[in-house]
Amino acid sequence: MAGIHDLTIAVPRGALFEGTVDMLARLGLDTEELRSNERKLLFEDIGVITMRPSDVPTYVEAGAADLGITGKDVLLEQAAHGPGEEGRDVYELLDLGFGRCTMVLASRAGPDPALEALRRLGVMRVATKYPRVAAGHFERTGRQAEIVEVKGSVELAPLTGVVEAIVDLTATGDTLREHNLIVREEIAVCTARLVANPVAHKLKAGPIDRLLAQLRRLSAAGVA
Repeated sequence: MAGIHDLTIAVPRGALFEGTVDMLARLGLDTEELRSNERKLLFEDIGVITMRPSDVPTYVEAGAADLGITGKDVLLEQAAHGPGEEGRDVYELLDLGFGRCTMVLASRAGPDPALEALRRLGVMRVATKYPRVAAGHFERTGRQAEIVEVKGSVELAPLTGVVEAIVDLTATGDTLREHNLIVREEIAVCTARLVANPVAHKLKAGPIDRLLAQLRRLSAAGVA
């Protein structure tokens, strides 16, 4: 269809991949090779680059892709949160609706150990893969928190006594329950978002506007 074939799109591997590829197929792209070849990264014939969701804003900002799809959690973490901080320079164009999950503060079931740490020590320790989001949340809510950044299973940190709480994404809550953790606060609802390179947004306004119109029609029809 007119529009999407004139653009290069950064596509996230992982949890958002299937929903993204389904969307691209509905927009008229031939996604057969994209679905079947997990090792290939660059699909020049259909204008698609695949990568980790956290890398999408980097490639879009650099102009390697005109558009990208990534989670709101990635955009929140990579945004500037305060003076002197640098965020990714991309435009968030549309909430695509799929890949819904929630950024939460969670701790072990029972009396809240994070609340108890705040009462006793004036500070709580929080493990997360999203240190900027977590720090911003506690600053806004007037609480002192020592942020411990982890790369692997965040749920392990409170179970071993390294921290009193975690900030993480959850879709069903199953993983939290399996580790005897419960949600104490909801921080943000996160879904897949369409982002654009600022220069491409101007120079390729026509194709991008046509693509947005297609996506909105699909959404209105209940098939986006």
